[in-house]
Amino acid sequence: MKAQAISNEYLTEALRGAEVRPSTARVHVLKYLLEQRNHPTIDQIYRALRETLPSLSRTSVYNTVGALQQAGLVRALTMEGNEMRYDAFTEDHGHFKCERCGAILDFDADLSAIGAAGIKGSVVTKRDVLLWGLCPACAK
Repeated sequence: MKAQAISNEYLTEALRGAEVRPSTARVHVLKYLLEQRNHPTIDQIYRALRETLPSLSRTSVYNTVGALQQAGLVRALTMEGNEMRYDAFTEDHGHFKCERCGAILDFDADLSAIGAAGIKGSVVTKRDVLLWGLCPACAK
């Protein structure tokens, strides 16, 4: 499901509010992540935006995503092995990966109960829940 279009002006202000310089690449990458919600890889972001931004390189996408991640506007998801995906929905939620089609879906999850119980002196800095199975379309 595609989210409603977000204005470049709104994104520019969001970037400034996070103390990130609002370059053209940063605005377009953040917009793509917010509107598509497809948990893309760096290569998928690059391929989706290269016609709109002909001067865009994979390196600039990688650096842009890194800056957005450092500012807390994007989170990285390690799906399997070294497969990195990116999500602009940074509130706690879980992810479901379809083993057949590869789709990654968000689901509501109360992750506040997941902590470091029994690990004396530890501090939890990140919570992730990843489930695998068949999405509704593939389960039919």
